[in-house]
Amino acid sequence: MNVTSRSSFSRSAPSAQSGITLIGLLFWAVLISSFALVLMKVFPVVAEYRTIQGMVNKAAHEGGSTVADIRAAFDRSSQIEYGVTSIKSKDLEITKEDDKVVIKFAYDREIELIPPVYLLLKFEGQSK
Repeated sequence: MNVTSRSSFSRSAPSAQSGITLIGLLFWAVLISSFALVLMKVFPVVAEYRTIQGMVNKAAHEGGSTVADIRAAFDRSSQIEYGVTSIKSKDLEITKEDDKVVIKFAYDREIELIPPVYLLLKFEGQSK
């Protein structure tokens, strides 16, 4: 009786390794840290824009009826609010539309990311 037995030491194809390589890990680390850097630099500027928008709305509704009164109300708000340096009351365009005071503003902010790379943000808005 001739029985062929299979050896328990049979050779099989090597299995593919799964996981992340060191280069892949470094790539994702650089990508995520670059994104985090941009977010950390942009967030305060966007927060300042939202503060300015609120100040403009308040000045339009409670500032008074003359251009000088509205500018003075905006100046008072800018003294109270911390960190609003991008715009002054002289930069506001104040008009009256349908017996309603409308204040428009526009400004640019340059953010230094990594010298000599800058990010330019353009903001504009008006009172509601």
